[in-house]
Amino acid sequence: MSEAAHDLTSAGYIKHHLQNLQVCSTDDGIVWNHCKDNFWSLNVDTLAVSVILGGLFIWLFRMVAKNATSGVPGKLQCFIEMVIEFVDENVRDTFHGKNDLIAPLGLTIFVWVFLMNLMDLIPVDYLPEMGKAVGIDYLKVVPTTDMNVTFAMSLSVFVLIIFYSIKIKGVKGFAKELALNPFNHWSMIPFNLLLEGVALIAKPISLSLRLFGNMYAGELLFILIALLGYYQLPLHFPWAVFHILVITLQAFIFMMLTIVYLSLAHEDH
Repeated sequence: MSEAAHDLTSAGYIKHHLQNLQVCSTDDGIVWNHCKDNFWSLNVDTLAVSVILGGLFIWLFRMVAKNATSGVPGKLQCFIEMVIEFVDENVRDTFHGKNDLIAPLGLTIFVWVFLMNLMDLIPVDYLPEMGKAVGIDYLKVVPTTDMNVTFAMSLSVFVLIIFYSIKIKGVKGFAKELALNPFNHWSMIPFNLLLEGVALIAKPISLSLRLFGNMYAGELLFILIALLGYYQLPLHFPWAVFHILVITLQAFIFMMLTIVYLSLAHEDH
């Protein structure tokens, strides 16, 4: 915990680090950080960090692709090729339809979510203190600890599920899938619709909450460890090493569930 943070109580310190930099429109005009209960508020730090990391992902992969050699690759090219081959192999093993979008989508999800999760390994006071030095009172730098981000990504996947379900099976086929499963009888249609409707809606909810819950808990633990001040180092390092596994696993799970859901959407029985 930094010297500036010593002015806060433990509860205030935790609340400060979990508060987003917000902007919203009120009757008094555009205001910052006074957006409680305002539905139209924007988490500026979440948006900025997400866009920056997305741009970093695009720039890095484009640079490697432009400078790729057919001979012995450099370390960076080798690493990027390993990531691409890893994603491609999982897509081939899991996705059973024909769609050129799935592999690039899986790669984008895996790398982008991993980069957003990776921000959790930066000591919790570093970037907020830098922001405070230039007049930014709040700065939450892990986008996946913001439920708006995880729900936005899961809803995007949900839209793709509905789109490809209708495109591959047709409106009639998609409706029959909802109405006649798991019990193939007209009298069970209301019960089937209830079961299938809940299962369909649960996909984006579980997809978003799983990522958000794990990353939020990890960030909270880092904040609690930081409260120890200089005595945090023996705890911070082992938790950071373990958290590398968590952030990678969460990116992988989000990617794999997306591929599985879209594979099911392409199955036409």
